[in-house]
Amino acid sequence: MSTTVMKTSRSPVLMALFSQLIALTVIALLVSISPWLTIFEWALLQGILAAFISYFLKMDIWWVPIQLCFLPALITTLALGFPPLWFGIGFCMLVLVYGKTYQTQVPLYLSSHAVTQALSTYLPQKKNFSFIDLGCGCGGLLSLLSKTKANGTFHGIEAALLPYFIGKIKNLLAKADCNIQWGDLWQQNLSRYDIVYAYLSPAPMKILWKKICSEMRPGSVFISNTFIIPDIAPDDCIKLDDFSGSTLYIWRIRSDSDTSVTKIQNPVIPEKV
Repeated sequence: MSTTVMKTSRSPVLMALFSQLIALTVIALLVSISPWLTIFEWALLQGILAAFISYFLKMDIWWVPIQLCFLPALITTLALGFPPLWFGIGFCMLVLVYGKTYQTQVPLYLSSHAVTQALSTYLPQKKNFSFIDLGCGCGGLLSLLSKTKANGTFHGIEAALLPYFIGKIKNLLAKADCNIQWGDLWQQNLSRYDIVYAYLSPAPMKILWKKICSEMRPGSVFISNTFIIPDIAPDDCIKLDDFSGSTLYIWRIRSDSDTSVTKIQNPVIPEKV
C-alpha cells in the first residue's frame, strides 16, 4: 500500500489553493472596478474571503486562520523587505520536519512521558514481544521503552527526514536498543509485530484499520494514541493525565476482525499480552 492511498477525495492543500484563488479573483475584480483601499486592506479582505470559503467547504477549522493570514502576512513581509532567502530556508525546514504532511494529513506529534509510562506498564512483563511505532518522530518513545523492557524488540518508521536523523543520532548517543527506519509506514508488513502503536491523525485511521486487519496476526494488539478508528469499538482504553489529555485506544486483533462494522458493543478489557 503506497502513500497515495492515503489521499482523500478532497485534498486539503488543493482546497486551500482553490479558496485562495477564488478570493483573489473576486478581489481583483473589485480592484479593477474601484480601487479605494490600500494594498494591505485588500489583502486583509482577500484573507477574510478565503477563510470564509474554507469554512463553507467544511475544511478543518485550523485552516481558517491560515487562509485568513496568508496573503496579509505575505504583503507585510514584502513591505518590510525580508530577504527571499529566509522564505526558502523556512520552506526547507518545514519539509524536513513535516515531510509529506500535505499528502498524509499526519503532522508531527510527540508522545508524552505519561504515554511511555502507560505503555511500559501495559506491555508484557516477561514474554518476548516485538513492537513498532508507526510515525515514530524523533524516537523518544522507543528509546525509553527499550531501556525499561529488555524483553521487547523495538522498531520505528518515520517519513520526515529531520525527526528521523534526530532519532538516529539520539539513540546512538544513548545506546538505545531500538531500530528506526526512514520510509513509508504503508510499506511496512505489520504481520511481523506483536504490538503496533500509532499517533497519527483522524484522516488515515479508517484505511489504517484495513491494513491492520489484512496483515496483523490474531492475538496481536494495535494501540492508537488519541485517535479512534471510525465505527470500531476499542477493547480497552487508558486515559492519561498529560498536557494533551491523551487516551490510548487498544484493539486486540481477532481472526474475525471486520473493517466495516462495530466490533463489539460492550468492550471487554483484554488480559495484558
